[in-house]
Amino acid sequence: MKVGLEVHQQLATTKLFCSCPSELSETVTGTFLRRLRPTTGENQNLDPAVAFEASRALAFRYEGTPDNCLVEIDEEPPHSLNAEALDVALTLSFLLEATPVAEVVVMRKMVVDGSNTSGFQRTALIAVDGHLDVGGRRFSIPAICLEEDAARKIASSSGEVVYRLDRLGIPLIEIATGPDIANGEEARAVAEEIGALLRATGKVRRGIGSIREDLNVSTEGGRRIEMKGVQDLRKIAEYVTREDGRQRVLLLAQEELRRRGASAPVGPAVDLREAVESVPSGPLAEGLRKGGVVLGLALPGFHGLLASPEGSDERLGREFADQVRALGLKGLLHSDELPGYGVDADAVARIRSTLHAGPTDAFVVVTDRTAERARQALEGVRQRAGQALEGIPPETRDPLPDGRSRYSRPLPGRDRMYPETDIAPIPITAERLRWVASSLPERPAALRARLSREYGLGEQVVTQIVAGGLVETFETLAKRGHLPPIVARLLTQDLPDAVAKSPPPEPVFSVEALDAVLRATAEGRFAKEGIPSVLLALANGAPDIDTALARGNLATMHRSELDALATRIAISNAEMIRTRGEAAFSPLMGDLMREVRGRIDGKEVAAAMRRAMERLEP
Repeated sequence: MKVGLEVHQQLATTKLFCSCPSELSETVTGTFLRRLRPTTGENQNLDPAVAFEASRALAFRYEGTPDNCLVEIDEEPPHSLNAEALDVALTLSFLLEATPVAEVVVMRKMVVDGSNTSGFQRTALIAVDGHLDVGGRRFSIPAICLEEDAARKIASSSGEVVYRLDRLGIPLIEIATGPDIANGEEARAVAEEIGALLRATGKVRRGIGSIREDLNVSTEGGRRIEMKGVQDLRKIAEYVTREDGRQRVLLLAQEELRRRGASAPVGPAVDLREAVESVPSGPLAEGLRKGGVVLGLALPGFHGLLASPEGSDERLGREFADQVRALGLKGLLHSDELPGYGVDADAVARIRSTLHAGPTDAFVVVTDRTAERARQALEGVRQRAGQALEGIPPETRDPLPDGRSRYSRPLPGRDRMYPETDIAPIPITAERLRWVASSLPERPAALRARLSREYGLGEQVVTQIVAGGLVETFETLAKRGHLPPIVARLLTQDLPDAVAKSPPPEPVFSVEALDAVLRATAEGRFAKEGIPSVLLALANGAPDIDTALARGNLATMHRSELDALATRIAISNAEMIRTRGEAAFSPLMGDLMREVRGRIDGKEVAAAMRRAMERLEP
């Protein structure tokens, strides 16, 4: 197996080709409708991914926000490329020991899925031939690019997709690795190190969607698959593993098809209305009741190969269904899952007869409101069946929450590229490179070593701080006199937990707010165990720490009150203490902690419980 990464990180600058702010907005100031049409690239060929998106014949409605300008609407030529964003990209080039290009030439990359109002995305190569060392191995970085982010998809319905223009044009750095990664865990480690490098610049946006990874995976005998837009680093290993399993199942199916001498399906899709008109329930009956069509296609030699093989939940039938879903249909039925879905054995026999399908053949059935779209869907299945004989087709896939992926479109290539005629090439001068090189940030490895040395933190905590881009906040709080271990726990555990439990929008805590929380614990106003509850109360709208303490009943408990509570619990469990002795401490401590958590230090709670138990001893 070979794996490569493309990491896309939004920059915290103004937009790439105008001076609009790079901020998302929920305020819509107006909308307009557009349709996008394909054209050939510089080589005069039509890219297959572009052709596929155009075949969907969608209309695109764009929502403008208060900060949009005519550049994003594509009613004005782009302005000069953002100089600050270019310097950040050059900074990454030095950190990755890549060679900057002598001249930045902006290209147009054709995109007609509606994510860009112009029908293309602007992108520019910044540096080549870099590398990154992770875990004792060196990984190649063949390209570093700077490009504009796409519009934000808001909703979709039959025939129309709604995008918002607030995200369109935000600068993205794209860092591509070579196919050097051997497995999913290694892919995650490389992605985390690249993320740490990006955050070290101090010029990247934070939050959900600000960094996205594309995974490129291939197995021996297969083809490159691009998994587009993975946002959760923790799932990278799972996506790689599942994709490896999917490709192996498809290669086994190819081997069996060749052994059988199977062939690609020929002939048109067949109307199955008469064969299924007596089906009482299920998707086919529902389709006919709504006045739709039911069409089928025979697959010679595919019998038994559309279902999942033993030990796997991947299957060739899902590949065909994905082709249908990509065109807007809900899915299909195939012979390896029938009888079922309201289709009994007699109906299966009628379908086989109508399709002239023999005992070694499989078939697929679709239903839709229009015959044209149903035929188009089955044409996609026909092509995918032919590809199954060749192995694994190169394609772009969307990651799903369960670790699988779903077909999105054919894999794009060079035929979608052509030069941007509205932006002059930008020379990269020696003076500019000297200036960038003179102000490089600390590399993540150096940061980890220094934090561990200066603050006495463990390797795992230091790695979390650096990977999370928390170094500046950590050092600011530590230099204000707060204990480094408590600050580290606050940033790596308590704060993420509070944010995860908070209602949207995601709360943002300033350094001053975190300082106030830590200072309140140092002053004895509440125990450090109560920090998560205080943060959550603040995230839920508490205006200050006093209010947060009151809402969570977290005011510091006096020792006499603690002793009285511990004594009450001990007396209630006197029999347990007499029979179990020291073994009773743990469950009773748990009872006491549930009562006082966050109001007093855990060591004092333990001491109070032991005193109460000792008073009951004979």
